[in-house]
Amino acid sequence: MDIYTVLLVDDEEEVIQVIMKKINWEGLGFSVIGYANNGVKALEMVEEFQPDVVMTDIKMPYMDGMELSNRIKTDFPATKILLFTGYDEFEYAKEAVHLEIEEYILKPVNSIELTNVFTQLKIKLDQEISEKRNVATLEKHYMESLPLLQADFYSALIEGRLSRKEAGKYLSDYRISFEGPWHCCLVVHTSSTQVPENMHPRLLATSVQKQAQEKLGERWRTKSFSYLGNTVMLCQLENENEISELTDECDRFCRYANRIIGAVVTIGIGQVCADILELAQSYRGAREAVSYRVIYGASRAINIREIAPQELRQPERDNEGELSNLFKMIRLGTEEEVRAEADKYLSRMSFPEKSLQQHNIEVMELVGALYRFAGNNHIGEELFSKDTREIYTRLLDMEPEELRRWLTNISLYFRENLITARSRSTQSFVSKAEEYVKNHYGEEGLSLDSICQVLGVSNSYFSTIFKKETGKSFTGYLTDYRMEQAARLLIGTDEKSYIIGKSVGYTDPNYFSYVFKRKFGVSPSKYRTEYGESKE
Repeated sequence: MDIYTVLLVDDEEEVIQVIMKKINWEGLGFSVIGYANNGVKALEMVEEFQPDVVMTDIKMPYMDGMELSNRIKTDFPATKILLFTGYDEFEYAKEAVHLEIEEYILKPVNSIELTNVFTQLKIKLDQEISEKRNVATLEKHYMESLPLLQADFYSALIEGRLSRKEAGKYLSDYRISFEGPWHCCLVVHTSSTQVPENMHPRLLATSVQKQAQEKLGERWRTKSFSYLGNTVMLCQLENENEISELTDECDRFCRYANRIIGAVVTIGIGQVCADILELAQSYRGAREAVSYRVIYGASRAINIREIAPQELRQPERDNEGELSNLFKMIRLGTEEEVRAEADKYLSRMSFPEKSLQQHNIEVMELVGALYRFAGNNHIGEELFSKDTREIYTRLLDMEPEELRRWLTNISLYFRENLITARSRSTQSFVSKAEEYVKNHYGEEGLSLDSICQVLGVSNSYFSTIFKKETGKSFTGYLTDYRMEQAARLLIGTDEKSYIIGKSVGYTDPNYFSYVFKRKFGVSPSKYRTEYGESKE
């Protein structure tokens, strides 16, 4: 039996305690994950825990229940909302209907009525999840693939097999619309090893494809099709800057898929392009972004330009095909995997079975491939500072074992350079964010959204690297910094508390006092009295 999570929200804690004690939550199939005493705190908890149900009062400080409900429905539309209040106002009820609220309950809360509400809600939630998990439904979805001709066209497009004239003809013949003006490729990878019990991996992937089309299709005007075991989605954007919004929406979908149908989904996001013929390059970037799940984790969206801007390279030449696995290990593998792949590549060269001329050609190709890899990734330039012909001549004189050591060492050197470059890139983002907070903490509108807009990255990626580097969420860091500045002003100046609150970004003096007390355990006025006197 599925257990659904519930978040309770009311500024009167005694009301929450009564509700928690009156209801047999476990017997109804629910679990209370916590409670909040205002809408701001509740929204933070919704973002962190993504509960199935939020039961909230309407009249609350800082953010009332209607605004909270609106924010939840915008960002987490699958969440069910119950409103309860002591104010029987029809206008509230009408707005609740507009927001698709599940139930409107009047205080004082009746345990029998509340039990009936959650009993019916459990039935509804079970039905919704059953539809998503039902094997027969998944079989039907699996058979409902895109028309064959369109799928063939999309495959040819991302493989780069179409000329401009051919693309235009097929778009017309197959009635495919690509208005753009900007385009981007997504690769939706569903894990075939982490699958819910009694679920076939292929059926699970088909369900994910259908859910992705439902969640992302309309907003991004996507074209979806299956390709090499993944779902590929070709998106259309109004402008280049929408890529951050797309990344965040994909990230929310990955968590949604894991919570609702138990799928471990990673979405790779390629480069934005203005020409549909460039979608082949965007596809390569998206496919490579998915590979980075070994570094950044699965069940999330990964934008190739955010996580590896310095590693975006030109398409590999045909004669570098055999080196692609080695280059992949250099980017993503362990030291042992790099050594093993270098050995494997040299064993394929099969020195005893080839002529000296063939060997010389392969060594030349190897040097050229490594040179291009270093140049495209801005690493190891000093290794090729000598004349390429001199390097080539030296390698031709090497015994197989010596050549193996040389290739292994240079591959490990490249790997360390890429690791350092990634670390430097993330630290740069964090430093810029900290500097921006230092200069703008007094602005009320400063938030996770605004800092990401300034830096030009998605919320999901920035939140991940900021917490990894600082140990705090950005919101937590901003709040702590503002409180530290407020504490300094309380002790060092005679300004009134509400003036100080406004100077650190809080226009509501009551909310400033609430946040300050949550941080320091005392009100601003008491803090000034205690620490101001001790300083004297």
